Amino acid sequence: MLVASVEESETVFALTRRLTLRPGWPEDAPALSEAIGHEPVVRNLARAPWPYTLGDAEHFLLLPRTPHQPRFQIMTRGENRLIGGIELIALGAGVHELGYWLTPTTWGQGFATEAGRAVIDIARHALGGERLVARYMIDNPASGRVLRRLGFAETSRGRLFSVARNAEVECVELALDLAEPCAPPMPIAA
Repeated sequence: MLVASVEESETVFALTRRLTLRPGWPEDAPALSEAIGHEPVVRNLARAPWPYTLGDAEHFLLLPRTPHQPRFQIMTRGENRLIGGIELIALGAGVHELGYWLTPTTWGQGFATEAGRAVIDIARHALGGERLVARYMIDNPASGRVLRRLGFAETSRGRLFSVARNAEVECVELALDLAEPCAPPMPIAA
């Protein structure tokens, strides 16, 4: 089930079987810094520094949000624990980049795929996008498996600068045509 609440800021929430995707709030900073603050997580992100501090989390949560670039905290339903983040970055001309991460204790449980499907449905139905792109670092094949399960196909290979590694890293670039459904559509309520 997907629930979208459109207000002045056009905030969107999504509910899946096990997850709540919602915007991050300043009071999430301690949970965010704890969840993301693992070198195996941050080293596979392009823009996150290592070590990742409480100040980094506070800064990230205060970044402006725009209606066409949804950025979500991935929360477990029930215990409401912050376990990751997922976002769409508008690149222009109907193209968005999908990015995500999960805290290590949740790896291998299908949470990235579940959150990814919800965000792809948001992109397909609420943003009017035509194409999603994504990248993963070559030494992170698990992320590639998630993206392929979501329907992404490899388009090329390249290099990506990682702030945490302070180096360029080989990456695989993928794309998903949003005209092709990857899962049954989910209703959106506004």
